[in-house]
Amino acid sequence: MSQQSEIIKGTLKRVRFASDDGAFAVCELDVDGSGGPVTIVGNILATQPGELVEIVGRWQENQRFGRQFAIDRIQTVLPTTREGIERYLCSGLIEGIGPVLAERIVTHFGEATLDIIDADPLRIKEVAGIGKVRAERIVAAWGEGRLVRNVMVFLRSHNISANLAAKIFKQYGPQAVETIQQNPYQLAEDIYGIGFRTADAIAQKAGMDANALERLRAGVLHCLREAHSDGHMYLPLTALLEASANLLAVSTDVLGDALESLRHDRRVVLEPLDAGSPAVFRTGAYNVEVETALHLRRLVEAPAFLSFGDLSDALSPIARRLGFDLAAAQHAAILSTFGHKVSVITGGPGTGKTTIIQAVCRLAEHLGQRVGLAAPTGRAARRLGEATEREAKTVHRLLEYSFKGGGFQYNEERPLDVDLLIVDEASMLDTYLLSAIVRALPDQASLLLVGDVDQLPSVGPGNVLGDIITSAAGGVVRLTEIFRQAEESAIVVNAHRINRGQMPLVPVRRGDELADFYTISAESPLQAQERIIELVTRRIPQAFGYDGLDDIQILSPMHKGDVGCAMLNRVLQQAFNAEAVSLVRGQASWKVGDKVMQTRNNYEQDVFNGDIGRIVAIDAGEKTLDVRFDERRVTYEFANLDELTLAYAITVHKSQGSEYPVVIIPMVTQHFVLLQRNLLYTALTRARKLAILVGSEEAVKIAVKNDRAQLRYTRLAHRLLRAEDEPIFAR
Repeated sequence: MSQQSEIIKGTLKRVRFASDDGAFAVCELDVDGSGGPVTIVGNILATQPGELVEIVGRWQENQRFGRQFAIDRIQTVLPTTREGIERYLCSGLIEGIGPVLAERIVTHFGEATLDIIDADPLRIKEVAGIGKVRAERIVAAWGEGRLVRNVMVFLRSHNISANLAAKIFKQYGPQAVETIQQNPYQLAEDIYGIGFRTADAIAQKAGMDANALERLRAGVLHCLREAHSDGHMYLPLTALLEASANLLAVSTDVLGDALESLRHDRRVVLEPLDAGSPAVFRTGAYNVEVETALHLRRLVEAPAFLSFGDLSDALSPIARRLGFDLAAAQHAAILSTFGHKVSVITGGPGTGKTTIIQAVCRLAEHLGQRVGLAAPTGRAARRLGEATEREAKTVHRLLEYSFKGGGFQYNEERPLDVDLLIVDEASMLDTYLLSAIVRALPDQASLLLVGDVDQLPSVGPGNVLGDIITSAAGGVVRLTEIFRQAEESAIVVNAHRINRGQMPLVPVRRGDELADFYTISAESPLQAQERIIELVTRRIPQAFGYDGLDDIQILSPMHKGDVGCAMLNRVLQQAFNAEAVSLVRGQASWKVGDKVMQTRNNYEQDVFNGDIGRIVAIDAGEKTLDVRFDERRVTYEFANLDELTLAYAITVHKSQGSEYPVVIIPMVTQHFVLLQRNLLYTALTRARKLAILVGSEEAVKIAVKNDRAQLRYTRLAHRLLRAEDEPIFAR
């Protein structure tokens, strides 16, 4: 027989734990006459510490934590006693009122204090010591607090977490409830962290019909956004209809009107293909791809500022001064850069790409050209600068991205002052970033893209390097020869073996000589996890002298499993940071000293997807967390911590453009779905001095044999061969 419901009332003292979705919290409640705080568990909705609450629920015994009160319903109750009102006023919920002022206010208005302030807030000026300015501040805080509480109660009643509720209120303000009621699906478009399913749950709870046009439109757009996240610029119509029907649990027959409505509103573009169903683009993606092709064609077809002729005689002394003996392919690649307006140089590790960039810089400057150097990430830009002994910038800094200015400040109207722009690690460029680059290049400028087309494609949508190579729109040189110094590295040799579909070889040890490549067998994923922990915390630091946090990076194929990023991050946080006081936010725990990674571009903070740093401070009072990225310190509000993730282990995709002294790669058959040749190849090429595979030989064999790279739906190569496409300038 179920226990009968009871009602308890008290002051919410402290939130000990709150889940990410806001549906569960463990709190302390001060109940008058109880002799101590009571533990309450459940959904506390929008209530905050310091508030008086009334709770309907049941007492229960937890084997580990003892007696608890399980919440069925909770609501804020305004206190009625003088003492309770004073505590409420100075609890921090109303800015500008401390204990002394709270006592004066209650002395003046008595037990009717809260009713009076609620009905006529300006009467607060009657209290001695409260002038006009202070009164206005208190009135504003009181009004805003009431609005926030109303909005928060509405949002939390739909199981929206406190963090997301705060973001929603920041986005929409007092109109939040009205905006959501009119179109819940607007949340998925406007708020990072809220997807279609959350918005759909709110809409369904509000009684929206499953076949409502707003719902069908939102579902189609969501599927296109998901495809974008998977690297596609578009989806074939049949694939889009199938995905949308599965998501919405409707027939594909009802989606025609939604698609036509989106096309009419210029939210999507349908483009015929040579064969099969038409391509469906989000309008922004269509515009970007068309503009990228137009600007690339503009560069290719515009005459060069200077015609250099045969540069062989000028190149030879430059190579000698640099101490290089250029191979035939390197020589051809350098000259190709000056013979084409757009050039691509691609090749694996040890094939001399950096040597070529150094020689191109020297030759261009010898010819009086202004050279710009850039890379997609900060780490890649620093490596490029060190190799060339010149200033190299991230693409965002080169083009002066400004959050306040609304985008890149260098563009068609204000082109870059360069004759030659060299972009390294170009395999990381997505279509959007390439579009920004080519828009900012003047007609006379040349563009050199250097990268490894055999690595994983960009995290963002498109297949830039592959499409330009396929289209033959510019000069393309593929480097295949591994140079003598690189041949001494088992990392380089094995990367090329894997790229050719061959199993890696472990070098034969001579005495106590340490190699740069090892494989460590593990019979199970759990054993692999244990061996990785031992390698990071003890064996590698002792044998090689590398720091377990700063020098070693674990690159896992996926998030899930015993050696997925999620589990490895938890166990390694405990291994490295067990004693630190933690901040718990839902399922995430943050500690000072933690290694963390930014998971999306935040232009306002000037921190970007893939940047890795260390937590240096957590301020519970200010609700902020500080991370040091290299020499910069970035402050995050607690509401924005979903932009961070632990980075003791990261995915291979997130490692692109970066190099680490030591890389550990878990290889287990548990990750079967993601065991691909280009993924293992990419992971291995991230290691600079030491690489270790941990797992089973069978998993490595699966990856090496699987050369089926994921198809990306993109039309850039096709557009580079034609000129009639025009962008559609709409949302």
